[in-house]
Amino acid sequence: MPGEIVGYLGPNGAGKSTTIKMMTGVLEPTSGEIIVNGKVPYKNREANAQNIGVVFGQRTQLWWALPLVESFKILKDIYRISDKDYKDMLELYDSLIDIGDLYSKPIRQMSLGQRTLSDILAAFLHNPSVVFLDEPTIGLDVSMKAKIRNFISSLNQEKNTTVILTTHDMGDVDALCKRIIIIDKGTMLYDDDIENLRQFFGAYRTLKVNLNRRNTEVTEKMRTEQLSMVKKILSAQFVNIPFTYDTEEDWVSILIDESRIPLMKVLSYLQEQTTIYDVRLEEISTESVIKKIYENNEKDRKAI
Repeated sequence: MPGEIVGYLGPNGAGKSTTIKMMTGVLEPTSGEIIVNGKVPYKNREANAQNIGVVFGQRTQLWWALPLVESFKILKDIYRISDKDYKDMLELYDSLIDIGDLYSKPIRQMSLGQRTLSDILAAFLHNPSVVFLDEPTIGLDVSMKAKIRNFISSLNQEKNTTVILTTHDMGDVDALCKRIIIIDKGTMLYDDDIENLRQFFGAYRTLKVNLNRRNTEVTEKMRTEQLSMVKKILSAQFVNIPFTYDTEEDWVSILIDESRIPLMKVLSYLQEQTTIYDVRLEEISTESVIKKIYENNEKDRKAI
């Protein structure tokens, strides 16, 4: 639907960037058909380019030695943006985010976050109907990620621009996307509302246990040993119950399907077998749901 922000997700090698390149007209599909704004992209590259914006990760489309405003002026001429539309867009940018100091700064002098923000500004400058963002927050710190997510969301609401977002950062997905498409090895696994996806896996909850005393410095070796110990304890007791394990900082995470076993039963048994200093219970995250989809798809593929 026009104006949606769609998360286009999949593991490395799934075909995300290839799809984006086909939708932008850079690549021609080997089979099937792609239509963007009523046009076949590779057959109408110039007309397609007038109606789309693109940000590819850390590859800037701006002129390295020029101040940002000079790059904007060049893009204004390339896209034949009228003086009024150009002025209106810059005023909109100023109202949404404080970027005045960036206009006079050469791209080569910018931080990665400033450069990414500038590339996103450039992608929206000609008021395209569709913008493709390929890993837009990769390598950025938490503060800059939040700033860029807020800006993308605000621009989307103001201009009703359709945004196709590819990312491995589930923070981007949760902050921006209502609809997601999940692919793996070129096959679409899911295309629907993100809330429907969470509800589909509603029986899953995450148990997080901290096996360390307060103020203990946890090393990578300790994390590995603790994860291995928890796996051994639970797999020996709950032989036919599959769990998904992970570690995060001081915590060991166990994803539990409560339609098969109550979370509290797992926690109670763990407490009998080892000392637990802290516990957290969480509803299943978007990232965990997507991992489960990949796992199920891999099992189905092996069963064929």
